[in-house]
Amino acid sequence: MSQHDAIWFTLPPRAAALPEAPPAPVRATLTVSVDGAPVEVSEGATLLDACRAAGKDVPTICYLETLTPVNVCRVCVVEVEGARVLAPACSRKAEAGMKVHTNSARVRTSRKVVLELLASSVDLSTADELKPLLAEYGADPARFGAAAATVAQPVKDDNDLYVRDYSKCVLCYKCVEACGTDAQNTFAIAVAGRGFHAHISTELDVPLPESACVYCGNCIAVCPTGALMAKPEFSLRQAGQWAPERQTAVDTICPYCGVGCTLTAHVQDERIVKVTSPFENGVTRGNLCVKGRFGFEYVNQSEDL
Repeated sequence: MSQHDAIWFTLPPRAAALPEAPPAPVRATLTVSVDGAPVEVSEGATLLDACRAAGKDVPTICYLETLTPVNVCRVCVVEVEGARVLAPACSRKAEAGMKVHTNSARVRTSRKVVLELLASSVDLSTADELKPLLAEYGADPARFGAAAATVAQPVKDDNDLYVRDYSKCVLCYKCVEACGTDAQNTFAIAVAGRGFHAHISTELDVPLPESACVYCGNCIAVCPTGALMAKPEFSLRQAGQWAPERQTAVDTICPYCGVGCTLTAHVQDERIVKVTSPFENGVTRGNLCVKGRFGFEYVNQSEDL
C-alpha cells in the first residue's frame, strides 16, 4: 500500500449508555408500634419516619429533610413506653418493639409549654407554620405576664439583599446548618451565647458585609419564622402590600449558568417578588447561589424601561 492510499481506522463502538450507579443496598426492616398500630420501617429510620409512615402528623420546627437534625426545638417529642424522658422524634432511631405515643397528655403538655415559651419571648407574627400549632395545643403565652423577657431588638438592615430580624428568631439552627456542611460550607454564622442570651451571630460578631457571607440566601430559604427575609418581601410587608393570596408560583430554569437549577418565581401583580427552589429537586435541594436567588430584578426593571 502506497503512502497516498487512504488508511481507514475502525473506531470502537460507542457505549450504548452511561454507566449507572449501583443500586442502594437493601436495608433490613423492623416493626414499631405507633399509637397502637404496627408500622414497618427500614433499619436506621427515625421515630418521625415511623410516625409519618403511620399517617401521624407530628409537628416540627427545627427539622427539615435536607438538613441534619439538631434536636433543639423539642416540639416533635413523642412518648416511648419505658423511657424516662420524651424522645425527639426527628433524631431518635426506631428500635424493634418500640411502643410510641404521639398524642398523649404528657406529649401535648410538653409541646404546649414549648410553644408558650417561644411565643412569649419571640415575635411570631410572620411565622405562618407556627400559628396553627399555638391554636391546636391551646398555648397561652400571655400567662407569663407582660414582664416576660423577650428577644426584641431592631431589624438589622446592612446589605442590599436581605434583612435580619432576630426578634423573630426561635433558634431552630436551620440557617446555621444550611450555611455549614449541609449545604453552603461557608460557615458565616453560628450560635453564640448561652441560655436565654443565645443568638445567631457572625464570626466575632462583625457586620454581615464584613463576614464570610456569600449572600446565597439559603438561610432565608430554611427560616421558618421570617427572621431572615429578602428585601423585596420585607419592603412589601412594611408597606402593607405583601399579598400571598394574589401570588402565583412558576417553575423555570436559572439563566445564569449551565448547572440547571430549578427556580420557582413568585409573581405578584405581574412582578417577581421572590425566588425559591423546591427542596425535593435533585439538583438544588432548595439551595441556590446569589444570582439564582436574588438576580431577578432585571426582569422587573426591563418592564419599567
